[in-house]
Amino acid sequence: MVSHHAQSLAVDVQVSSTTRRSVWPRFLTSEHPFPWLAPITALLLAFGVYPLLYALWLSFFKRNPITRMNVFNPTWNWGKLLADERVWGAIGHTYLYTITALLIELCLGLAIALLLDSDRKGYGSLRALMTLPLVVPPAVTGMMFLLMLDGSFGVLSMGLVSLGLWPPQYPILASSGSALAGILLADIWQWTPFMVLIMLAGLRALPKEPFEAAAIDGATPSQAFFRLTLPMLSRIIALAVLIRGVDLFRIYDYVKVMTDSGPGTATETLTSYAGTIYFKNADFPYASTISLFTLLLVIVTSSIFIKLFKVRF
Repeated sequence: MVSHHAQSLAVDVQVSSTTRRSVWPRFLTSEHPFPWLAPITALLLAFGVYPLLYALWLSFFKRNPITRMNVFNPTWNWGKLLADERVWGAIGHTYLYTITALLIELCLGLAIALLLDSDRKGYGSLRALMTLPLVVPPAVTGMMFLLMLDGSFGVLSMGLVSLGLWPPQYPILASSGSALAGILLADIWQWTPFMVLIMLAGLRALPKEPFEAAAIDGATPSQAFFRLTLPMLSRIIALAVLIRGVDLFRIYDYVKVMTDSGPGTATETLTSYAGTIYFKNADFPYASTISLFTLLLVIVTSSIFIKLFKVRF
């Protein structure tokens, strides 16, 4: 009886499989990964590879501002870029901004993650609240800090002036020495929670046994942190720095909304300079060349970082 039922079930499964194969094309029912990778591959080619190749092709042309025509000249834009002093100034601002923001966000993120790494009542809500800045669009965040740092009525500016920490005659975003720091405030407020989440995930994944053994041996909290927590978190920290560093390198929204690369070119980064060339000067080939140059810098810097810190994915 049982054998008959099994045979009947096998026949039903075979019939069902045959029916499915007859309804769907063969490549959709095969076990090969290509049918499932084909859509994402097509999207990557359309939105990743094609724009990159188009920008590379465009960089080989010289823009004629009178006729508004592109003339083939493969070395014009690259030679212009190497001789452009604004490019070198933008490189300095980009690296200064990236390194400063990374250090502050990493230290703050790790410190806050250590404080929130607890199962006490209410800490879950605090961890959820930490994610709120991440859902605010960067342009909105830039506008918010632009208003708060306004020299006439900004809450942050008035607070710093009233505490005697900042002279009232030098508005933060209008002074060449402090405008970049004002933009950094917006970035740190929005993206420190990202570091907190990554550090928290790393702390929660650490094994408990080494810490219990260290406590039995009489290790202090600082000794446990520097000799156990930091070494075991090193790969997570390196990965977080790499991801955040690449993202920081393409900063555009805050600069555009808060200072428009000013005063003068005091806050001009590579991406904001490329945006100026593209939207204001309509020199599309040169803007494409600056974008490609930025991509090359990101690849070289990331490769050096991966090599030095032995980042593994």
